[in-house]
Amino acid sequence: MLSRLALSRRAFLATGTSAAALTLLHPYSARAQAGQVHLRLMETTDLHVHVYPYDYYGDREVDTVGLARTAAHVQAIRAEATNSLLLDNGDFLQGNPMGDYIAYERGMKEGDAHPVITAMNTLNFDASTLGNHEFNYGLDFLMKSLAGADFPVVSANVVKEMGGSPTADTTLVQPYVILDREVTDGAGETHPIRVGIIGFVPPQIMNWDRQHLEGNVQTRDIVEAAEAYVPQMREEGADIVIALSHSGIGAQEHDEGMENASVPLARVGGVDGLMTGHSHLVFPSPDYEGFAGTDISAGTIEGKPAVMGGFWGSHLGVIDLMLERDGSSWRVVSTESTTRPIYERGEDRSVTPTVESVDTVLESVAEEHEATLAYVRRAVGQTEAPLYSYFALVADDPSVQIVSNAQRWYIEQMLAGTEHEGLPILSAAAPFKAGGRGGPDYYTDVPAGDIAIKNVADLYLYPNTVRAVRVTGAQVKDWLERSAGMFNQIEPGATDATLLNPDFPSYNFDVIDGVTYRIDLSQPPRFDNDGNVVNADANRIVDLEFEGAPIDPAQEFIVATNNYRAGGGGNFPGATPETTVFEAPDTNRDVIVRYIVDQGTISPAADANWTFAPMENTTVLFDTGPNAAQYVADVKGVEIEETSDMIDGFQRFRISL
Repeated sequence: MLSRLALSRRAFLATGTSAAALTLLHPYSARAQAGQVHLRLMETTDLHVHVYPYDYYGDREVDTVGLARTAAHVQAIRAEATNSLLLDNGDFLQGNPMGDYIAYERGMKEGDAHPVITAMNTLNFDASTLGNHEFNYGLDFLMKSLAGADFPVVSANVVKEMGGSPTADTTLVQPYVILDREVTDGAGETHPIRVGIIGFVPPQIMNWDRQHLEGNVQTRDIVEAAEAYVPQMREEGADIVIALSHSGIGAQEHDEGMENASVPLARVGGVDGLMTGHSHLVFPSPDYEGFAGTDISAGTIEGKPAVMGGFWGSHLGVIDLMLERDGSSWRVVSTESTTRPIYERGEDRSVTPTVESVDTVLESVAEEHEATLAYVRRAVGQTEAPLYSYFALVADDPSVQIVSNAQRWYIEQMLAGTEHEGLPILSAAAPFKAGGRGGPDYYTDVPAGDIAIKNVADLYLYPNTVRAVRVTGAQVKDWLERSAGMFNQIEPGATDATLLNPDFPSYNFDVIDGVTYRIDLSQPPRFDNDGNVVNADANRIVDLEFEGAPIDPAQEFIVATNNYRAGGGGNFPGATPETTVFEAPDTNRDVIVRYIVDQGTISPAADANWTFAPMENTTVLFDTGPNAAQYVADVKGVEIEETSDMIDGFQRFRISL
């Protein structure tokens, strides 16, 4: 342990977690000789206020998140290595209901402690950088939160006043810090070392949080700032320089203002290693197989050791450095990059924890945890209509409608003032809880009245983030054709034919709000279940209109969706990385919560913007949850009746087309 942490380390080890007692020395520590030092750099990233192993939306304990779990790995590393530093790579202040509770309910006054900062203090972090989500609640909230940190927080490219060059800027927080420490070599001798820590955040914060930042701060390009500051850090005596890059691993070549700049950042002279994040992935791992400039077997980016420790505390990233005394300074002679997960997932998707929570971390924020539970269980708004998904696959649906409404509301704000402002905004959303393999109880069912934050989990199951794509009217039609694979082809005049394709997942049944259309079930599907064209001349989507007129195939639209769809998930025409014009820093769940808070009372009744095309003397059957019967009269656009049949717990209904 570096000398500043020696006493707190002993206190920490006294917590009794068994992992530390069972660990063995890393080979670097075992091999280090006189004048050689094994230094271990630990990274957390994208914690998003996840201290407890708890899903506040689902209101249940989970084994896949939580700094309290990651802390067990920290403890083990500190036992394995004589010398270590613990660093955070940003996005710690926002991202789950505990963060929203502090920001919107309790508030931050001068002298208040933010719970995630308290937990980080408990773990004796050495330094952190700012992530893009640190700005979501405004600068006043941010600075009051940072005031409670017992560790320096750095960021080199967020600027209050621009100078002639980055080094002449007045930055929001210090651009870097040089930590003066003592390390112990393989012979037991102590030596001074100066570790430089510099941080960076995507310049896109000026778009993502324009309302908070415009007129208050500006941003510089990540690589530009690094090229200016790193030489200065070296001149000030930094023996090694570690970049806390809250920026993903993206393109190899540098573009001015790029969001995911970690690869060109690694090429900056004087940078010895990178902690990365922002992308909620793991490096080194197959996630980055084939990325230019990366070597996942060596754990390097452009030859520099690098790590990305997942998100929400899922992994601890570790960079091992073997340092050798070179006169009065140090040089890196070998490196290793690894990550330690807090859980393992089996082939059957089951989760097995690899560590247990560290009690001192849990205890440090126990009061705020309990307050957050009360917060998520309390109403944050009201709905004038019930939110249910029993009929989401056969008619326009209120549970999908609220998601679409929230996405459009959010994207309208995000694209204001951009080159895309003024284009019509559509919104694509799919039902997630719609029976199927989930069983007859696997449906959303929130009654009219109060909505609690935890109800949002019923509306949106996955931690997707919002994205927007720019597409043509022709692509909108093909998007809907792909979605219409949900249904079997129905012969005109058929009696009680099976409506739904059982091999088509409900999360691929996108409804696009902002246009009106009908689905002609007499036509074969144009796409198969995987999105491949199988009937090029088929046209299930008929009467497709925008603002009451047939849609212009050449007209351009913005479609609000999620990162899965915009990233190519489901193979939908028009939904690709190439058409993506906005990648939000916010999850769809968070956006829904914000929308409900903003509106106060929502009116999500379905507007029947899509229906089936009429087919004379034709009936079809579908199965849904038995509680659906109470809502039959509210369903618009289709004639539905309950049958007397129950199939494996599902209630069977008949639709007259």
